[in-house]
Amino acid sequence: MTETPKPATVKARLPRGFADRGPAEIGATNKMLEAIRASYELYGFEAVETPFVEYTEALGKFLPDLDRPNEGVFSFQDDDEQWVSLRYDLTAPLARYVAENFDKLPKPYRSYRMGWVFRNEKPGPGRFRQFMQFDADTVGSASVAADAEICMMAADTLEALGIGRGDFVIKVNNRKVLDGVLEAAGLQGEGRGAQKLIVLRAIDKLDRLGSDGVRLLLGTGRKDESGDFTKGADLAASAIDRILSFTAARAGDNAATLDNLATAVGDSVIGQEGVAELREMAALFAASGYEGRIIVDPAVVRGLEYYTGPVYEAELTFEVNDENGRPMRFGSVGGGGRYDGLVARFRGEPVPATGFSIGVSRLVSALRAMKSPLVSGSDLRGPVVVLVLDRDQMPAYQAMVSELRRAGIRAELYLGSAGMNAQLKYADRRNAPCAVIQGSNERDKGEVTIRDLVLGAELAASTKDRADYLELRQRAQFAVPSTTLVEAVREVLSRHHG
Repeated sequence: MTETPKPATVKARLPRGFADRGPAEIGATNKMLEAIRASYELYGFEAVETPFVEYTEALGKFLPDLDRPNEGVFSFQDDDEQWVSLRYDLTAPLARYVAENFDKLPKPYRSYRMGWVFRNEKPGPGRFRQFMQFDADTVGSASVAADAEICMMAADTLEALGIGRGDFVIKVNNRKVLDGVLEAAGLQGEGRGAQKLIVLRAIDKLDRLGSDGVRLLLGTGRKDESGDFTKGADLAASAIDRILSFTAARAGDNAATLDNLATAVGDSVIGQEGVAELREMAALFAASGYEGRIIVDPAVVRGLEYYTGPVYEAELTFEVNDENGRPMRFGSVGGGGRYDGLVARFRGEPVPATGFSIGVSRLVSALRAMKSPLVSGSDLRGPVVVLVLDRDQMPAYQAMVSELRRAGIRAELYLGSAGMNAQLKYADRRNAPCAVIQGSNERDKGEVTIRDLVLGAELAASTKDRADYLELRQRAQFAVPSTTLVEAVREVLSRHHG
């Protein structure tokens, strides 16, 4: 007799560079997002949402990887053969949205957006191809006061998330200052765009690679730990020295740093203009009480090409231990800057804009590492579980679940086929605060039994004397009239949620 071949199975595997998320992480993220949203709204920003997909031409030359313009993003053709791409950030779609709705929007236009973005880049530890950002932008104001306000909002947002002063810093620089340094280093003129972008990205890696690593990237290139080689900017030694001396211009306070930057840019007009803008911003920070929380730092450049003026990063400065017990810092958890040319691509006229983006996943990890109660999973309780002991009584069990839900209590009817003990184990795995039990004995008495699963777990681990044990056991499982089901469940919930 011929055996029937087994059907082919598909291997269950997660695509490289992507991640699944469970209820604890989603719950923690949602709590953090609400705190960020409240902070942004306090500053008068309003919500807007754009789709995941944009026409590839709308992203234009501002793709995140200049060397791989068709690979840095995920792109495909739609049914009318138009090339579309998954958004790689939330700023380029905002520029398209503002340009398309320009006459209907108030100017300045203040908005915030939250959502997933996608990068077709090499994944690595903590580096994913899909991640979440939360942005706030002001479009239509050329004043650096708009940039200063964004920086102050970034500081207030981190504090609203429970990160204390001294545990973070907002670092500010200006791309005009860097342009002045590049001009002094002989990188002015047409046809140097790709080389300048390599320089920007090299400086952006200063915290991670140190000056020696950046020196290699400014020169012939650098090979990383995996053996992959990154081509450098091929600058002369004198130009490399000038750029590295610029990155070391930070002093003990903003005023001294700005004096060093003024010296670094020399006679460059664009460089001196950038220093003047930073001086204006520093005065606003000082007047509003943000000195110490917001500092001028020449090492901040931001890697994307579309920035045209002030740029800034939010950096966490506290140390935590990694999985191996070694001290580490999370570093940057957000950043942004002025991008006056992005909306102009669509309108053919200057439209000033500035904005800030928080890296949501990285910030959640940082808050967890510092044991922030905002993202604690300890209060992420599951639903109350109503057990099913008699299959012919399903309507009665369903009525209990419906009664709890009408009272605003999360509740679930067990829909599996296991017995009572397995159902209680299921309720434990669902992190249920309590289980509702009604067998024939309870039904004949017009009662239900409530089992407090949280207290029961404490009881199981308890080493108290017998009297305390019996008292806890009585509180952990008790019978009540069926008519007081809601009140009894609320009593249990109040024990563990205040």
